[in-house]
Amino acid sequence: MVYLLLALLVGELVRPLLRRWTERAKRADVVEEVTVPAAVAEVPGPTAGAEEEAAAVSRRLFVSRAVGGAAALAAVSTVGYGAHGVLTGPSVKQVTVPLTNLPRAGHGYRIAVVSDIHLGPILGRGFAERVVERINGTQPDLIAVVGDLVDGSVEHLRSAVEPLARLRARHGAYFVTGNHEYFSGAEEWMVHVQELGLRLLANSRAELPYFDLAGVNDIQGKRIGHGPDFTAALGNRDLGRTSVLMAHQPVQIHDAVKFGVDLQLSGHTHGGQVWPGNLLAGLANPTVAGLEQYGDTQLYVTRGAGAWGPPVRVGAPSDITVITLASKQA
Repeated sequence: MVYLLLALLVGELVRPLLRRWTERAKRADVVEEVTVPAAVAEVPGPTAGAEEEAAAVSRRLFVSRAVGGAAALAAVSTVGYGAHGVLTGPSVKQVTVPLTNLPRAGHGYRIAVVSDIHLGPILGRGFAERVVERINGTQPDLIAVVGDLVDGSVEHLRSAVEPLARLRARHGAYFVTGNHEYFSGAEEWMVHVQELGLRLLANSRAELPYFDLAGVNDIQGKRIGHGPDFTAALGNRDLGRTSVLMAHQPVQIHDAVKFGVDLQLSGHTHGGQVWPGNLLAGLANPTVAGLEQYGDTQLYVTRGAGAWGPPVRVGAPSDITVITLASKQA
């Protein structure tokens, strides 16, 4: 619908130019009249004016229909292309992130980051299987599922999420909540993801061989008393160790900086999902997609694997990102 409106707007801008062109062409076809004596001049037929007006109306009708048809074709093609990109599954991106405190032994450690899968009535079990296959195909050391996994209850989506039990990584798969979990029965999902074999980081952290992996609840959890607690997740840790934080929303970067996090992994924005949504997402988020630096903390935002609402993406293709950690000591 958005692209149909945009196409029609463009059509309305172009239509006056087409009309002017047709009128100019019509004037060029008029043969210069020759003055003859009144006695022998021919009197125009009574229908000449009517025929000329009918021809003008016909040309305007043709231009209007042509513009409308082109607008509809452009809108349908754009939506079709965007839907195909979502339904066939996300592509895999490769990003290298250098970290100052990462030990030499951790150089080359690979984290598969996936967010915003949005399993629900449209993106179901088949889509989940494609996502799992793509992630496992990257052979990561660790998998980070950064929220907005579902749009629906455990009861309705139990079968759809079952393929997630087949996620494989050397150091396992970890999960933090996104805002949509809190619209879908977050407490039940926090239990069920663990039954699938994912490790829940709910304002907590795990000490991995080369860094600390922490995770905080989404901001939306505040409404049920499950908001983010950075002190619980990051307090009393060895500040000499590298820290990686899973936090669904990019706006949580400001707290991450205060707690000395080296790298925050986020999603939430979908990269805007449908242009010009990226402009709107930029108003509410410090980073819409990609890697940026905030103080001593780096923030990486994935565009997500699925889509919310209509399964369409335009100008913001879905992705799974494999982040390769690089030690500056290597």
